[in-house]
Amino acid sequence: MLLFTPGPTPVPEAVRTAMAGPTIHHRTPEFEAIFAEARARLMRLFGMDECVMLASSGTGAMEACVTNLARKKVLCVNAGKFGERFGKIAEAHGFETVELRYEWDTPATVEAVMAALKADPDIDTFCIQVSESAGGLRHPVEQIARAIKAENPEIAVIADGITAVGVEPIDTTHIDALIAGSQKALMLPPGMAMIGLSDYAVARIGEGKGFYFNLASEIKKQRQNTTAYTAPTTLVIGLNKVLELIEAQGYARFYAATRARALATREALTAIGCRLYPKTPALSMSAVYDEEANTLRKILKERYGVNVAGGQDHLKGKLFRINQMGLIPVYESAWVLNAVELALADMNRRPYDGTASRVFNEIYFQNETP
Repeated sequence: MLLFTPGPTPVPEAVRTAMAGPTIHHRTPEFEAIFAEARARLMRLFGMDECVMLASSGTGAMEACVTNLARKKVLCVNAGKFGERFGKIAEAHGFETVELRYEWDTPATVEAVMAALKADPDIDTFCIQVSESAGGLRHPVEQIARAIKAENPEIAVIADGITAVGVEPIDTTHIDALIAGSQKALMLPPGMAMIGLSDYAVARIGEGKGFYFNLASEIKKQRQNTTAYTAPTTLVIGLNKVLELIEAQGYARFYAATRARALATREALTAIGCRLYPKTPALSMSAVYDEEANTLRKILKERYGVNVAGGQDHLKGKLFRINQMGLIPVYESAWVLNAVELALADMNRRPYDGTASRVFNEIYFQNETP
C-alpha cells in the first residue's frame, strides 16, 4: 500500500533502520551526542536563532507557542481546522481572541490582517498556518509577517509550518516561532514537534509559562544537548538520520524535487478533469474537490494500493488530498496519478488513456533541476 496522505507520511527504510537499534537512555553522553547532531541540523533546517524539540504532536507545539508568547490578545487566521485550533488554544488559556475567518480555499490577505491590528491595538500575538492542510491552502505568511513587524515589531508572529517546513524554503526573517511536526515532510512516525524561534521570541519567553510546555525550561536544557523531561529518543535518532539524508543531497535539490512533484501533480490532475480546491495551492499536497471523493478513495485503496486523505467537516466526502512532502520516489507519485485516472475510468467518469502519467512525467522532468 502506498501511503500518500499528507501526514503521516511513509518512513524511509534507512530511517526505520536507524530507529530500530537498541534503546539509548536519554541522560547519557551517547544520546547527548546524537541530540547535538540533530539539533545542529534542525537549526539549519529552520534557519532561525534557536530551536526546541518536544515529545508532542504538532498541537502541543501550537499550545506551547501560544502560552509562552501571547500576553493578552491573540489574532488568529481561521481558514481551516488548524487555524480554528489556534483560536481554541488561545481561548482555553484565557486569552482574548480575534479571528479572521475565511473559506477553506481562500488565503488571508495582508490588508485584512493589518486592518484588524489597527482596529485593536491590544492584539499582541498573531497566529497563522503557512500551509493550512485542511484544504491544501498556502497563506502569504512571509508578506503578512513583514507588514506586521514593520507596523509593530512587538507583536509576536507564530506560524504553523507543520505541512510547510521541509517542503519549501520559508523566509523566517519576520517570524518569531515556526512549528514543524515529525510525521510530515520529515517522514518520521508521529510523536515529536519542533519549534524554530527568533531571538525576540527567546527574550519574550523569558522564564516561560506552564510546566511541561515551558519553552524556557526546554531552551535551557536543549542548549546543553538534553531535554527538560524524557526525550523521544527514537524519534530524535530518526530525525538526525532523515536530516542527514536530506543534507546529503542538498536542500536546493530536495526542495526542487518537492516543487516539481507538486507542479506535475497539479497539471496531471487538471488534465484528467479534476478540480483543484484552494485558490493558492500549497506545495505540500494537492487537494481536489470531488462530490464522489469517498468512492474514488475507496477504489484507489482497494484496487490500486493507494491511500490518500479525505476532507473534514463540511468537506467530508467532497475532497481528496494527495501528499507531495518528503523523500518520495518519483515513480510512486507517477503511479498515484495513474491510479487516479484508472479510478475515474472505473467510475465511468472518463476513459483511461494514460494522460495523467504522461503529463506528470513531462512536467516533473521539466522542473526537477534546482
